Amino acid sequence: MQDYQYRVIAPGRVNLLGEHVDYCNGPVLPAAIDKSMKVDFSPRDDGLVTIKARDLNEEVCFSLTELSDKTACTGEPLPSWALYPAGVAAVLQQHGLLISGMDAQFTSDIPIGAGLSSSAALEVAFAYAFQTLAEWELDLMTLSQYCQQAENEYVGMNCGLMDQFASAHGVEDHALYFKINELKWEPVPLPESVAIIIADSKVPHSLTESAYNERRTATEKAVRLLQAELPNITALVDVTPVDFEAHKHLLPASIAQRAQHVVYECDRMNQAIVALKENNVKRFGELMFATHASLRDLYEVSVPEIDLLVEIARSLPGIYGARITGGGFGGCTVNLVAVEEAEAFAAELKKQYDAKSPYETDVYISKASQGVHLA
Repeated sequence: MQDYQYRVIAPGRVNLLGEHVDYCNGPVLPAAIDKSMKVDFSPRDDGLVTIKARDLNEEVCFSLTELSDKTACTGEPLPSWALYPAGVAAVLQQHGLLISGMDAQFTSDIPIGAGLSSSAALEVAFAYAFQTLAEWELDLMTLSQYCQQAENEYVGMNCGLMDQFASAHGVEDHALYFKINELKWEPVPLPESVAIIIADSKVPHSLTESAYNERRTATEKAVRLLQAELPNITALVDVTPVDFEAHKHLLPASIAQRAQHVVYECDRMNQAIVALKENNVKRFGELMFATHASLRDLYEVSVPEIDLLVEIARSLPGIYGARITGGGFGGCTVNLVAVEEAEAFAAELKKQYDAKSPYETDVYISKASQGVHLA
């Protein structure tokens, strides 16, 4: 087996609150988790990048001088997973940064397609790897933004900044309160009395092929229509619930639904930060349940299996709040649970879901972890 000179670790993330608002410049509250992307790498001097995806048992080679073609050294189109590191390389070069070739392999224990940002972790890890070999240094916010740009422009997924931000900036035992419109953030301690439990519905999803981009387009159209009477707004984060109720007649029904979720979710985030800082876990949990209902009914990104996970969780001892997390259309729920009930909660949630669903869930008791770093 090949020896590699470096290893970089980039975590996945779970979002506790503030869902589908990051691309509307709204505030979010993710946490990096203790599941991660691990990339081993060494430099090479011929401008080629070779990558082994160990979990997929696949391998690819591409040239740093032919990234715009999105083709491998063989002339074949790059496999979908390789678009992420290739896109990062393309964006770094676009910004005038010199990068070298590398031999790399990666493995991950972040569930793929589960809404825990395995793609963002892969981007952040490779950005950090290119940086390590080239010996220049980006601040983590800029690195996050370049990774987002790669996903938007090269991969074709119109995501917001939250996922890359969380993978880069994670702080152990803390959530990350990120005001995207100001690019300001602060770590917020998570109460020692609660556990974060993630349940994977096993419903597969692929956001680039889903209605994710349609949702973003709807929010942008809502802003343009509302600007007729609210000329000072630039994104839905600028619209208060009072203003929305007064002007929602300007919007077609389906767009009003999407916009209502975003406006009220931003308001819930403001309430949630106060609750968290006051150690009011009960109130925070109520806001999580409210967010799930909004994502289910207004934003329409949930699926029956996810709703089942939330309803089972609601009935179990120790639960404070539960909701869908991530882009939706499958994926995971996040649950805030009293520490002393965590093990029993996880076991019972799995037992009931597996009995009532065509899928078998994986349930993880997780903790907030460090962001991208060299091992």
